[in-house]
Amino acid sequence: MKAVILAGGLGTRLSEETVVRPKPMLEIGGRPILWHIMQIFAAHGVTEFVICLGYKGYVIKEFFLNYRLHLSDVTLDLGRGDVQFHRSAAEDWKVSLIETGDATMTGGRLKRVRDYLGEDDFFMTYGDGVADIDLKALAAFHRAHGRLATLTAVVPPGRFGALDLAGDAVRSFREKPAGDGATINGGFFVLSPRVLDRIEGDATVWESEPLESLARDGQLHAYHHTGFWQAMDTLRDKKHLEELWARGDAPWKVW
Repeated sequence: MKAVILAGGLGTRLSEETVVRPKPMLEIGGRPILWHIMQIFAAHGVTEFVICLGYKGYVIKEFFLNYRLHLSDVTLDLGRGDVQFHRSAAEDWKVSLIETGDATMTGGRLKRVRDYLGEDDFFMTYGDGVADIDLKALAAFHRAHGRLATLTAVVPPGRFGALDLAGDAVRSFREKPAGDGATINGGFFVLSPRVLDRIEGDATVWESEPLESLARDGQLHAYHHTGFWQAMDTLRDKKHLEELWARGDAPWKVW
């Protein structure tokens, strides 16, 4: 199976960082979060990627064009212009970098890469979220129910401590409990190429009419992931992920 990664959005809530590079290129532990996401897939045997580019997509292109060079010993023949690679630590991945437009919505980006997907079911996720999800189990769940689409349902982590009050007295305090118990779309989809027929064009938001129509038609099932999940929506989220990585406690590091 291939993995499609949406990596073209503006990342406006992280504008302090995304003014110079796209959000998927913001680094956790010295590597872009996009690399972390790809490592999660590769750990489950998925090594062919289709990355949907948009805002500052050239930064992502330059990263991958130079990736092998930066991880290898090389001999340069300056006169002939030849480059000989020796030992390399680069992963054995196949990466398609597809320009899908700066202003294209999530559904439109997905539809624009149709020619790179073939006829098999594929994974799809966003370029800003990590999890310790079992992707093989997700794919097996999708095959078992036989519908067109599967999304991953997660309970988002809490952001603030919760107080249980009796008047002015604090009866209990819980540090950052899980939200209100409601599940949300955590990304990490498995999709049939037939879902692309439900996307009208560049202005289509994947999370709107396409998903709503799949749900109405009974073609959308949810795989419940109860482990670690974190989207990098804000600078606070980024710092949290960096802290987990720095202390060797990054649950998404399954490779």
